[in-house]
Amino acid sequence: MQLNQILIFSLLTGGSTFSLAQNYPAKSVRIVVPFAAGGNTDFTARTIAAKLSENLGQQFLVENRPGASTNIGSDLIVRSAPDGYNILLGGAANAINVAALAKVPFDLQRDLAPIALAVKGANVLSIHPSMPAKNLKDVIAIAKARPGQLNFSTSGVASSNHMAGELFKHMAGVNINHVPYKGNAPALTDLVGGHIEMMFSGVPALIPHIKSGRIRSVAIGSPKRFAAIPMVPTFDEQGLKGYEASTWFGFMAPAKMPPVIIAKLNTEINKVLASAEIRKRYEIEGLEPQGGSPADFAKWISKEIDLYTRLVKVANIPKL
Repeated sequence: MQLNQILIFSLLTGGSTFSLAQNYPAKSVRIVVPFAAGGNTDFTARTIAAKLSENLGQQFLVENRPGASTNIGSDLIVRSAPDGYNILLGGAANAINVAALAKVPFDLQRDLAPIALAVKGANVLSIHPSMPAKNLKDVIAIAKARPGQLNFSTSGVASSNHMAGELFKHMAGVNINHVPYKGNAPALTDLVGGHIEMMFSGVPALIPHIKSGRIRSVAIGSPKRFAAIPMVPTFDEQGLKGYEASTWFGFMAPAKMPPVIIAKLNTEINKVLASAEIRKRYEIEGLEPQGGSPADFAKWISKEIDLYTRLVKVANIPKL
């Protein structure tokens, strides 16, 4: 909400909206992470929560509620009181669910209000060193010469990694087989062990294996190279124009949360993301701080839903 809108709203409500924003938070705030502890989403939530606690004088407490492709934790927030004390750190999985699942217990764009896009990561195409490819062009040439014979691993069906692979297949015009695993760790283990030729994964898990030479990362699905792995060129640089396969996490709230609280949280989250300390920590982890307005985040969510909806249709992926 813009300042002039807040002023008008304040006049109509006798100034209570300013009092609400000024006194918030008056108690601890719960941040629900719809994934298990220890992953990138959890890391993002805890680093930002610690700074918000420090800056606002109340505890921002992270609660992990994994399960059902993020729907358990997300639905918990949808059904929570819209009072500013229950927020969600959602992500790409929420947008993918709209496109890939036959049934989602809530409407992402109607039932959750965007607060701020926190970070973006990117999916990376990596291969085992035994594969005779030095770059993306080589990988595409080999895949076209051996249609249906090459396999790529991911952390699971309808994951952002899976969607990155399907987008690559569609845009590059190659026929490669998806092999879903129960998590990123076993998928990466089989790539390192040479049991599978290719993998799509986020950056952080790959860094030690790239540096040791156990895998070869040939392309990153971001608009520009990542500081954590600057030696890995983008798909766009190597001729696959327009390819982008982002992972992302952002803060959301129950839809009826007062706009002034959303505005205050947005301001405070943006302050955290702009700090040199946080930016450095995320750079090391292969994540890029974002920020921006709630409207910016809403547009991003809409764009992601549209992308995955079209991709599921084009790739003929059955609804789960």
